[in-house]
Amino acid sequence: MAQTTITIRIDENLKKQAEKLFDEMGMNMTTAYTIFTKAVVMQGKIPFEITANIPNAKTIEAMQEGDDLIKSGKSRFNNADEMFHDLGI
Repeated sequence: MAQTTITIRIDENLKKQAEKLFDEMGMNMTTAYTIFTKAVVMQGKIPFEITANIPNAKTIEAMQEGDDLIKSGKSRFNNADEMFHDLGI
């Protein structure tokens, strides 16, 4: 199979983050993009939902549920920072 080269421009920090994640998955950037491209071709679409950077109805509902838990006093945490701290993140 003949191969070709693709050149793309991407934010340097985003590239570094992606390379680190792909490395943890045992692959490099080329393998990751090849997997993505094969999925696009096989499915005939982008293989995930692309939406605006606004919460959808399900996310808004989950956020409200979290707020309600905090207000009711039934939550173990008062905010996300406390939860992440407890998780060691």
